[in-house]
Amino acid sequence: MKDRPGIVFLLDDEPGMLKALERLLRAEGFDVRPFARARDFLEAYRPGEDGCLVLDVSMPELDGMELQRQLAQAGISLPVVFLTGRGDIPMSVRAMKAGAVDFLTKPVNDSDLLRAVRAALREADERRAAIAEAAVLGARFQRLTPREREVMGGVVAGKLNKQIAADLGTGEQNIKVHRGRVMRKMGVSSVADLVRAAQKLATAREC
Repeated sequence: MKDRPGIVFLLDDEPGMLKALERLLRAEGFDVRPFARARDFLEAYRPGEDGCLVLDVSMPELDGMELQRQLAQAGISLPVVFLTGRGDIPMSVRAMKAGAVDFLTKPVNDSDLLRAVRAALREADERRAAIAEAAVLGARFQRLTPREREVMGGVVAGKLNKQIAADLGTGEQNIKVHRGRVMRKMGVSSVADLVRAAQKLATAREC
């Protein structure tokens, strides 16, 4: 069985290569959006469109590495698979550090490309799921009162109820009540789950 079809934004300034890659990917059931120039892609792309980007490194006007940088600056997190006819190790290292899923050398093997595209689309799905989960957690966190947020911070830091009570200048029983409310509002049943939720919220704020 083929993997779930996904949008593959394909950029290559070589007409023959662009057509060949588009034909291969469409045969595998992917929704392919081909472009010969990075500018054309930037004009056509709509924020929120899911998928991945198969990107030639060497293109006129705006090369692949620069396009990757601009997308990151714009907050567009499409997973990238780079293609190059004359790549080198330093270039591939820079691309991977910047978040590329793979860096393939032309002429690219069909199976290698399909493997990389499927991996990129899986990563896109995971990113989308993480964003959706962070939104749910964020909405739950907003329902907490200021005191409940303080208690949550103490719990996540690994403090005991009596330590949190001392920090906040209140009784331990009050902390127990607030702690129970925090757990219910955040939709978790254990401290470990609450810690993971806090970590996901922190990660989402950094992105």
